[in-house]
Amino acid sequence: MFIVDLQYIVPLEQLDEHMAAHVAYLKKYYKKNIFVASGRKVPRTGGIILALSDTEEELKKILMEDPFYQHRLADYKITQFLTSQYHPDLENLLA
Repeated sequence: MFIVDLQYIVPLEQLDEHMAAHVAYLKKYYKKNIFVASGRKVPRTGGIILALSDTEEELKKILMEDPFYQHRLADYKITQFLTSQYHPDLENLLA
């Protein structure tokens, strides 16, 4: 599993111009069972995406489709971790 940490690098007004396209992008990868959860940081300085991917390289290609990436609105930090414990309801998702 991967944690994708987005840090916004433009004013929120500029970011919000691309929010609908960003949400459509997220939905695409929820349907493909790549994204598990996502949301804004508090305070609103960026966002977090939890992602399932076979490799970091594959995930990077997916992230390059994000309008926030394409319009250089955010920096991305990727952290991979091994899920050694998780809620039982996630077993089918993480199998």
